[in-house]
Amino acid sequence: MTYPRSSIRFVRYVVQIAFLLITLYAGWEFHQFVLHFEDPANPFVQRPPSVDAFLPIGGLMAFKFFAVTGLVEPLHPSGLVLFIAITGVSLFLKKGFCGWICPVGTLSQYVWMAGEKVFGRNFRIEKYTDIGLRSIKYALFAFFFVAIVIAMGSNWILMFFGTDYYKVADVKMLKFFTDMTALTFWVLVALGVLSLLYKNFWCRYLCPYGALLGIISRWSPLKIRRNEEKCIHCHACTTACPTLIDVEKKDVIKSGECFGCMTCVSRCPSPGALDMTVKAGKMTFILKPLAYPVLLIAFFYLIIGIGVLAGKWHSQIPYEEYQRLVPHVDSLRH
Repeated sequence: MTYPRSSIRFVRYVVQIAFLLITLYAGWEFHQFVLHFEDPANPFVQRPPSVDAFLPIGGLMAFKFFAVTGLVEPLHPSGLVLFIAITGVSLFLKKGFCGWICPVGTLSQYVWMAGEKVFGRNFRIEKYTDIGLRSIKYALFAFFFVAIVIAMGSNWILMFFGTDYYKVADVKMLKFFTDMTALTFWVLVALGVLSLLYKNFWCRYLCPYGALLGIISRWSPLKIRRNEEKCIHCHACTTACPTLIDVEKKDVIKSGECFGCMTCVSRCPSPGALDMTVKAGKMTFILKPLAYPVLLIAFFYLIIGIGVLAGKWHSQIPYEEYQRLVPHVDSLRH
């Protein structure tokens, strides 16, 4: 049975919404978990380990520590598992995490789509200004890479893991949103307005995690390839690309901006002109559009499943430590 290529867009929207709902539910559960320690009259709810995905700096530190010592820190072990899953997806399956799974990317997408409906189009930043702005996320990633991967030794990382601040870093992150300052509020409003006007503003210009995944994805064996003989130069792929890649002028999409969203493939009216392909040695194989999200999700959860089976998923922070720290979390500093 064959499926129209346009169905891949529907599948992507379903996958994105599913992961967004999973994230929101985990956030709600974690909020209930924290409320219990703020006021024991509130019922106890099990802490969802997946909230450690919102501690990417901790994940990078845990990865450096694991690479040097072979040990998984026990306080936020799921942070390491998720870091490996997210970067692993980017290494083997393009920057698919950003295009299919990341809840921030999903929210950003629906905001610019709303802006397109309101204003009739999205705006574009002039070419050289755009390049300069995109360098911001790479500069931010370079800062964290130098500070953690190069400059910070495993002993310093171990000392940080032992601090009260790190134990409740997830609670601190929650408070960033639930008890936000006026500055935080207006920064988020500004990002929302900019995302309304410009496609994927946060992802394109400011996300250091996205910069890392973009760099890694350049080594992925999966690439969108264009067949010049079958291309009718209708501009549909370039016009539809949410990351503003001029697909029509590329033979192979190598850009670190490519989300692997398959939008260009789904919009192409000429069969065989655009395909997601896998290169193995000198051979190139075409990957059916609907096979891509299946592989993406399966690989992502395979890594998580290995972490769960290895006992490196749930935090080992005792209940009593949360009792001690959560009521005073606002006073904790690095």
